[in-house]
Amino acid sequence: MIDFGFDKIALIGAVALIVLGPERLPRVARTVGHLLGKAQRYVADVKAEVNRSIELEELKKMKGQFEDAARDVEQSVSKEIHQTAVDLNKSWADADPLSAQNTIGRDGWSPPPPAYKHPKKNWRLKRGAMPHWYKQRHGIRGKAQSGAARVARFRPPRSSA
Repeated sequence: MIDFGFDKIALIGAVALIVLGPERLPRVARTVGHLLGKAQRYVADVKAEVNRSIELEELKKMKGQFEDAARDVEQSVSKEIHQTAVDLNKSWADADPLSAQNTIGRDGWSPPPPAYKHPKKNWRLKRGAMPHWYKQRHGIRGKAQSGAARVARFRPPRSSA
């Protein structure tokens, strides 16, 4: 920005005092200060926007480099995994006497794979951690009774007299 020393500012103030007069000088000085403040804020905003755009371009460039590096790593890893799987299958087929060609048994018959059997569990039913057979064997109550029902159950029979 333009560098003004004290002597230059004093000279400008004296000329303004003579030209404008003492009545209008404070209002003009206030207006000039206000306009200078707006200009400084505008310049600062433009600088900040330029800096943001430069940082954004750098970030986009870094993002592109990172994505390229990640893609290269992914391709190399998938290539290595594929090559390892091919080598493993080849060595497994060479070493396994019961490979795909020899799956038929001695009598010429191969058993079918076991069929899927559903576990027949009712997933909606809430189950406790202790099994029912254990509760029955050790006399643990399976169902809760009210106090009146328990008393009625264990009340001695009435003798008819």
